[in-house]
Amino acid sequence: MSKKILTIDGNAISDIPSLYEEINRVFMAGEDWKLGPSLDALDDMLYGDYGAAKGDEPVVLIWQNMDKNRADLGFEATREFYREKLRRPEIFDLERISRDLDALERGAGPTYFEIVLQIIAGHPRIELLAR
Repeated sequence: MSKKILTIDGNAISDIPSLYEEINRVFMAGEDWKLGPSLDALDDMLYGDYGAAKGDEPVVLIWQNMDKNRADLGFEATREFYREKLRRPEIFDLERISRDLDALERGAGPTYFEIVLQIIAGHPRIELLAR
């Protein structure tokens, strides 16, 4: 079976919003809508219901300059991500977000980058290659 090859340009990523801009460039170019900055939306898209990963064809996802993005989406970006959620109690589960933030600050919780990698790893037809 052939594999679709997609490439994320890590140089285009400097924070969480730019991650989704790059995800949209790579995965959603043929769609008439774009993913918002949502881990759930990223996970849903990788199931193959829409976008460049649509279907059940295996995908090789090449992530260029991944080490840079590990820092870009690391502790500080993740802490601000959680703090922003805490400012919106009408939308988010404050107890869960507080636990996640506490775990991050203790060094026991994943960074945003690590969460993205976990999501990708949860899709066996997606092979991630760091370059």
